[in-house]
Amino acid sequence: MNANGQKSAGGSAAGAEDEAGLTVVWAVVGTDIGPLLLAATDAGLVNVVFHASPAVRDSAVERLGSRLGTEPVEALDSPLLAEPIRQLKAYFAGERRDFELPLDWSLISGFNRQVLRELASGVPFGTVVGYGDLAGRVGQPGAAQAVGTAMGANPLPVVVPCHRVVESDGGIGGFGGGLETKRQLLALEGVLPQPLF
Repeated sequence: MNANGQKSAGGSAAGAEDEAGLTVVWAVVGTDIGPLLLAATDAGLVNVVFHASPAVRDSAVERLGSRLGTEPVEALDSPLLAEPIRQLKAYFAGERRDFELPLDWSLISGFNRQVLRELASGVPFGTVVGYGDLAGRVGQPGAAQAVGTAMGANPLPVVVPCHRVVESDGGIGGFGGGLETKRQLLALEGVLPQPLF
């Protein structure tokens, strides 16, 4: 049994558990913006990684294992990933505007976590917020640059919508997944016109 009272499957496709009982599973899912690596623990979705080519995937899985102290196991059919996969597919199909998923925030802390939680709860689909405005929402009005750093450290992009954070002068701002990916996500949400090609 793990910490949530569920039966563990050891090293099977259902999950991997270390001595402390932490289960970490991952899978790569194809989307309109390319392959995404999704990883989850018993607490919830813990990581989303853009452009999950084999090299990116291997590096992300190794980094995740190091950060969480257990070996993540590939498990596309894991119940821990079923709902995140379903909701992401619905989002990209234009059938879902909000994610209703348990999130595991253990890969981020302090100011960055505070900013990302505000972003997740306070910037809805189809809207954008400036870096400085988001800093003000968490009580740090002069911390626009630190908000940019928090966006770059976001372990849960798309689900925690850092693509919705833009420059106050109307510029699109930076994005860990690349500017074209940010444009595609904002176009999907109706904030920008769809690209011509």
